[in-house]
Amino acid sequence: ARIPGAGHVTHPERLPLDPAEVAALAAAVPSHYRAAVLVAAWSGLRPGEVFALRRRDLDLPTATLTVRQTLVEVPGQPLTFGPPKTTAGRRTVALPAFVVEALTHHLATHTAPGRDTLAFTTTTGQPVTASTRSTILRRARTTLERPDVTWHHLRHTGATLAAQAGATQAELMNRLGHSTVTAALIYQHAAAGRDAEIARRLSA
Repeated sequence: ARIPGAGHVTHPERLPLDPAEVAALAAAVPSHYRAAVLVAAWSGLRPGEVFALRRRDLDLPTATLTVRQTLVEVPGQPLTFGPPKTTAGRRTVALPAFVVEALTHHLATHTAPGRDTLAFTTTTGQPVTASTRSTILRRARTTLERPDVTWHHLRHTGATLAAQAGATQAELMNRLGHSTVTAALIYQHAAAGRDAEIARRLSA
């Protein structure tokens, strides 16, 4: 039996943040998590990928990070790490200089030594779970008057900013770790809409 539309899931629209909002959000979270907010918003990584990064995945001299694993949470099961969501998820992503600067400070201040050490942990050195991530943003997003903001909004933000910067469809797919063009087209469309809005404001 086939049910029309059964394979289609409609997600609520996630409005991206602008750079000023990202900076404000990063400033509002505890200092232990500020670099994570910046990485999430400017790299387009999935939340589980951000919090699975280890020191060895961060090549600060070349301003890149490499996604090799993701945090896996299954109710009733121990927290584990597994491969990225898709084969395309294994990727290297370039970072802006100010994010590299924030990461450099974070690693020196909040991350234990060792190549295999998680870059982002709780204050007690534990992996940052989904519930902890939600708590972090719940307290900070009120400063933006954006009660809707989640870590997935930061991924959406990273994709939209890349599209606005002129990333091609292939470049977006590589940056986001997508194996299909669907998401890249969505972000390129969003960037085009944003450009039209900027032109409208300039002519007002």
